[in-house]
Amino acid sequence: MCRVLAYIGPEIPLESLLLTPSNSLVNQALEPERYPDLHLAGWGFGAWSEHLLKPEDPFIYRRPMAAFYDDNATRMIPSLQASTMLGHVRAAAYDSKVVMVDENCHPFSFEETPWILAQNGDLPHWMLLQRELLQHCEDRYLEQMRGTTDTEFLYVLLLSLLEGDSDEDVQRAVEKMVRLIAAAMKELDLPALAKLKMALVTPNRIIGINTGLGHHGETDPAGDWRELRKADPGTDDFALSMLLEPMYMTMGRNFEHDLTTFSFETSGEEGATAAIFASEELTEDTDGWSSLEFGEIVFLEKQDGRITRTVNRLEVQG
Repeated sequence: MCRVLAYIGPEIPLESLLLTPSNSLVNQALEPERYPDLHLAGWGFGAWSEHLLKPEDPFIYRRPMAAFYDDNATRMIPSLQASTMLGHVRAAAYDSKVVMVDENCHPFSFEETPWILAQNGDLPHWMLLQRELLQHCEDRYLEQMRGTTDTEFLYVLLLSLLEGDSDEDVQRAVEKMVRLIAAAMKELDLPALAKLKMALVTPNRIIGINTGLGHHGETDPAGDWRELRKADPGTDDFALSMLLEPMYMTMGRNFEHDLTTFSFETSGEEGATAAIFASEELTEDTDGWSSLEFGEIVFLEKQDGRITRTVNRLEVQG
């Protein structure tokens, strides 16, 4: 699967998130800890900074090549800093069916919404499922689609289901999205394992989503992902382990005091000034990291320089 990294906190050099640490996002494209393949299908990031000429808009960079081969990265990124960032490296299968263009790289950013999105997962048969799902999509978002990926379509669907930008609105939209996908799979007889592990980001807010459907389109797949991971890559059990594994997050302070590592001073909500949400723990010492388990959604927000965190269960049963 792809790798996702989201950050909110004090303004820091962007290279301390994307380039410098040994397990930076660019390095994860070459040596992911929890995925057996290289990430060769492109990469990108979106960032907000008060130092940009348009600080209210995200700076979006996407390129359809392996991140560790991108010569622009070491030239451009050291000149940027950010207080909110969403990065992504793409692990799509490298074959003739994969379209390698900027438009298919994450994160996705549309007009008329404050949210950008990146996904660590996939929705099989999404083009056929559109026969049931398009009726729930708004034209103003469909008209902005430029690529050919399931994630961009899910971005359209999720935005269309949002009735507002509150945490409650987002959770309701995510729950409805999963139920609609499950119903479409059933109606069209296209059951399939679908990984919907997403980061939805806007200035000073990260919403992390860990959900999906099992091999038979069920909304409540079960199993021990660690035991299932012992299966060979390409098997149903291995795929189920990738679905059920957690996402990860950490909160803390003094991140900006050591820009060569993700090992900043971890803490609870009291005193935390920064937060990271990621596909995998980014440090060898994992004590400061907590898990977002399958079936959960997390709301991370920076208010008055402090971080708040709320974790809820998703109610997706039809």
